[in-house]
Amino acid sequence: MGDPGFKQRAFSGIQPSGGLTLGNYLGAIRRFVKMQNAGIYETVYCMVDLHAITARLVPPRELIHNTRELCAGFLASGVDPEKSIVINQSQVPEHAQLAWIFNCVARMGWMGRMTQWKDKSGKNAEGSSLGLFAYPALMAADILIYHATHVPVGEDQKQHLELTRDIATKFNHDYGVAFFPIPGPVIEGIATRVMSLQDGTRKMSKSDPSDKSRINMTDDADAIAGKIRKAKTDPDPLPDNLDGLADRPEARNLVNIYAALAETSPQAVLDAHAGALFGRFKGALSELAVATLTPISNEISRLMADPAEIDRILGRGADRAREITAPILEQTYDIVGMVRQHL
Repeated sequence: MGDPGFKQRAFSGIQPSGGLTLGNYLGAIRRFVKMQNAGIYETVYCMVDLHAITARLVPPRELIHNTRELCAGFLASGVDPEKSIVINQSQVPEHAQLAWIFNCVARMGWMGRMTQWKDKSGKNAEGSSLGLFAYPALMAADILIYHATHVPVGEDQKQHLELTRDIATKFNHDYGVAFFPIPGPVIEGIATRVMSLQDGTRKMSKSDPSDKSRINMTDDADAIAGKIRKAKTDPDPLPDNLDGLADRPEARNLVNIYAALAETSPQAVLDAHAGALFGRFKGALSELAVATLTPISNEISRLMADPAEIDRILGRGADRAREITAPILEQTYDIVGMVRQHL
């Protein structure tokens, strides 16, 4: 996985669109921490605030708050700004500068086939922003400006990463170089796609109008327990094997969440709870979720009480990031043939 000719470097990011959820934690952030602590990769984790304004105009104070809260969520979950580079995207201008080059490499047809473009623009494609349409080229720049070789992503971003690989391949081919790596996805874990607590066929989302559908990483113990208690289930007891969950999406979702929080397998969860009705199982899940998530929620609150410290961490991260990105952009401009004064 990844390009063996380049330094092992992982990059990933999350939009600061507010309301960090259990899905973000289990599907992304906890994997960020594991990759950071593995000692194999140099890790770069990003609040992608440029992406956050592609679909709608976000009030400035809201975007600032959301960016800080997302950073607090990273830190509270175990992302260490001394071990990883932690940034907000807009403080590293090379992201946007490389994106323009990639806008000229990518093709309209490629962008038009992106599932998320179709989903988010819907029947109003003419009224959607150019930024939303060009989103995948900026995502490619986010990754490749670091020469990242590995990208921990959810299933819903896999198509965009495939486009990143296409853009890197085309740039290298067009200019006759082997400059950009062909990054590989890191999609692993039990709960890479956490589903709604009210509908096991839909992904848990901060945009769902029902707060009962998700566990927010800022929820306190009572809120966490209450949402699990009210989660949609069915009247049947838990089976003793995974085949018994095949047509039971809500049951499967709760078992997967338990397994992910406990860092065990879904089958191990069934081995321990086979025959249990959901009243009992939800009690066990609530206890586990509260024990795991409440310390993170408390730490987010503590960090958000000192926004200047969060800003300092992001500023330091930007300085470290630019030590990597500025030379890569300079070399890209040289390859493309852009004339500048070399100091």
